[in-house]
Amino acid sequence: MKKIKILAALLGLLACSSIYASKYRLWYDKPAEVWTEALPLGNGRLGAMVYGNPAVEHIQLNEETIWAGQPNNNANPEAKANLPIIRKLIFDGKYEEAQNLANEKVMSSTNHGMPYQPFGDLYISFPGHSQYKNYIRELSLDSALTIVKYTIGDVEYQRETITNFATQVITVKLTASKPGMITFNANFITPHQDIVIKTLGDNVVLDGIAGQHEGLKGKIRFEGRMAVRNNGGKMVCKDGIMSVNNADEAVIYVSIATNFVNYKNISADEKVRAKSYIDSAMAIDYQTAKNKHEDIFHKYMDRTSLYLGEDKFANLTTDARIAGFAKNNDNYLAATYFTFGRYLLICCSQPGGQPANLQGIWNDKMLPSWDSKYTTNINLEMNYWPAEVTNLTELNGPLFSLIDDVSKTGHDAARIMYGADGWVLHHNTDIWRITGAVDHAASGMWQTGAAWLCRHLWEHYLYTGDKDFLHNVYPTMKEAALFFDQTMVKEPKHGWLVVCPDLSPENVHAGSNHKATIAAGVTMDNELVSDLFHEVIASAGILNTDNDLASHYKQLLTQMPPMQIGHWGQLQEWMEDWDDPTDTHRHVSHLYGLYPSNQISPYRTPQLFDAARTSLVHRGDESTGWSMGWKVCFWARLLDGNHAYKLIADQLKLSDDKFVAYGTNKKGGGTYANMFDAHPPFQIDGNFGCTAGIAEMLMQSYDGYIYLLPALPDVWQDGSVRGLVARGGFFIDIDWKGGRINHLRVYSEKGGNCRLRSVVKLKGKGLKKAVGGNSNPLYDVPGNASILINKEAKLNKLKLPNTYLYDLKTKAGEVWEYND
Repeated sequence: MKKIKILAALLGLLACSSIYASKYRLWYDKPAEVWTEALPLGNGRLGAMVYGNPAVEHIQLNEETIWAGQPNNNANPEAKANLPIIRKLIFDGKYEEAQNLANEKVMSSTNHGMPYQPFGDLYISFPGHSQYKNYIRELSLDSALTIVKYTIGDVEYQRETITNFATQVITVKLTASKPGMITFNANFITPHQDIVIKTLGDNVVLDGIAGQHEGLKGKIRFEGRMAVRNNGGKMVCKDGIMSVNNADEAVIYVSIATNFVNYKNISADEKVRAKSYIDSAMAIDYQTAKNKHEDIFHKYMDRTSLYLGEDKFANLTTDARIAGFAKNNDNYLAATYFTFGRYLLICCSQPGGQPANLQGIWNDKMLPSWDSKYTTNINLEMNYWPAEVTNLTELNGPLFSLIDDVSKTGHDAARIMYGADGWVLHHNTDIWRITGAVDHAASGMWQTGAAWLCRHLWEHYLYTGDKDFLHNVYPTMKEAALFFDQTMVKEPKHGWLVVCPDLSPENVHAGSNHKATIAAGVTMDNELVSDLFHEVIASAGILNTDNDLASHYKQLLTQMPPMQIGHWGQLQEWMEDWDDPTDTHRHVSHLYGLYPSNQISPYRTPQLFDAARTSLVHRGDESTGWSMGWKVCFWARLLDGNHAYKLIADQLKLSDDKFVAYGTNKKGGGTYANMFDAHPPFQIDGNFGCTAGIAEMLMQSYDGYIYLLPALPDVWQDGSVRGLVARGGFFIDIDWKGGRINHLRVYSEKGGNCRLRSVVKLKGKGLKKAVGGNSNPLYDVPGNASILINKEAKLNKLKLPNTYLYDLKTKAGEVWEYND
């Protein structure tokens, strides 16, 4: 933790000394009409959506542990006897029969997971405020607060709303340019049925119980409290209404708490918690609490920043800029979108809390789409793609806690459903950490969630070099591998070792005349299990343990299917050459090996690289929002910055139906007025996927190299990025002009060999140590080695540019710097 604080301070100083005087914000000239126009605030635990209506302010509220149901698991005991029958049907080519049997005997028959639910809403009514002018509503990405300003007559009013990281309460500060002008009534409402709203002293209190779902009674109890501190005027709290008359200013405080402790313990006292939060918050003056809030937020936000040029469209509201992005080449908005993605992760995934679900922490429905659960066949993982590379490593903590939880509940599912040791996770889980197969077999008969989640554990080690962390999580990775060791089977055609049954989420295949998804040995699962086995092998070597086990997994890897190139040059999605060149399915699962994995490389596996590009071209660009976010990452890895930018433009397309969030329209994805990703409806993973993709366009680290500006689009000729993180614990700052690097700074946290790759040769003497006055240049490979590396790729018609390689021999704490 001490190193993190030192590094954050160093990076903060670097940012302050750079060109980052930019103010990143979302702003509008009218109130929100619907939820996807409201502005999101969060402190990890509490979420708020601010509408900004002058006459009746509406703030929709969430608390991260308000979920339907109660502790449970959902493994189907009938699966064990029927899986051998399902496998035989698959190997006999009877895919529909196999899928029907899986629906009947493998999927959970009663519990498909519990939905995440809202707390309710805060309404603040201001008499006489329906006629106003000079209206502005904004979300500050620099300070994590919303401001609403407007004028009535000659009085200027302002509302400042914060979900405070420090005090764990929501505050709304109300001020006016003249004394005695603050008058309002405030109250709670909620969509929950089992509730009581009452007054206790100077607090309005809402007590409730989360909903029942699929026959499972809700047992999460929650309490919300509201209090006011006013200067001047009169405050009355009665009958569940908070009234203030003729105050000079007022601050409304809202606390929310539940009885949730963990997925198997709901014994906390929500009343004590809620009262403690609000009492503690009101014991601190507002400005002090605000300063503490901003300090915590800046600790994360200021580590990394992006500048792509001056704000040429500052006079346009954010929704108008989204609508005009494609034609305007609004680089400042692209940088704002990157910043907004980091903002959202900071606000919805704080250490010690729950991980970001399908909507982060922001949800206004009792039964949201897909229950707003944790979907592990892409969506949960995508939520955390920006965490390491954009310098938010601690925010992985909630995800790592979930992995630890499901590794325990997954032991039961592995034993009950498969008769196997180790642990298994299918395509969905929730706050209760269910691990059985849910929904329909077409999407739910997917066994490799554990393998993908373990990739995040390994990535954390690659970025941080933290051996203590690796030591702690190695048993989780080893047990995930053990499950596949015991359950993979030989397929009859080639004798390859495969996962069966499985599917390529959530796509039908030609072997079933496009009527079923279920199959054996699909490419994505081969890639996932291959990664997992390699991670266990590497971890065993680093930790000097389990030599025999590592040898065993090396042998298993030789028996697994290779990635294959199909008859039209594509990377095969399935073990059989079934791919349809007209298929534009939103999932592009077989390209997992390109990103987020690195099994496919332009220099190491050029034929597979070319095949992956062929697959992606035929898949098409425009799709659901999260799919386009993933495609930004793909095109960045394909070193095509212009195509990656085209996907950003497709993503930053204003959703043409503001009511799509309510399920009335299922058109393609894009972006809502408040910059939320449109699946549609809203899913937060598209925001995170695109943020990670922008980082990949500017810097990549795999194959033992750090790639500098590997996919820079033509429209980003000038810019600067601070604080990106490369695997190996290297922190990278880059300035470029005319597409050429004119400043580079590398901070080595752990020391070691830092190998840089650039398509543009660094002028002069290359990088120099910036610490201790040592000006010896690094070892400079002027390009001959890279020409040889690219030769095979050129023969494969990839047309990759020659790259210049630079090798830094660093020590921990050293800074290396290049200036053109």
